[in-house]
Amino acid sequence: MKKAPDPVDRHVGHRVRVRRLLVGVSQEKLGDALGVTFQQIQKYEKGTNRISASRLRQIADMLGVPVSFFYEGAPRQDGTPSEDAAVKPTGEAAAHDLFWTSQDLQLVRAFQRIGDNQLRRRIISLVEAIGATPSSTDGPV
Repeated sequence: MKKAPDPVDRHVGHRVRVRRLLVGVSQEKLGDALGVTFQQIQKYEKGTNRISASRLRQIADMLGVPVSFFYEGAPRQDGTPSEDAAVKPTGEAAAHDLFWTSQDLQLVRAFQRIGDNQLRRRIISLVEAIGATPSSTDGPV
């Protein structure tokens, strides 16, 4: 019987995937840089194969983040949330964090290109206001 991936391995793999997509690096390009196949990158991202410490350092360097980025919000071995997970959103927002869509990434990339901090704050306020307003297509909750 196959053993399910460890929740921490799945979390780290998910964070690798999200960061890779945010910076626009394909699985093939990341695999080439690491000397592995894109299939191996897929296994890392799903948590099927664990990422060694040295490999995680290479991935962090390639994607421009510290190694600690991949562990932010990771569950503890006993299944309880880590300290930094306490500041993360809960409920629907936390569940959605696991499933970034291409639209989510497109929005983040476009937002990152905005250089004016005041404009960025105004956009955040606008999006928060729109998100707080029930739309006509929302059904009963």
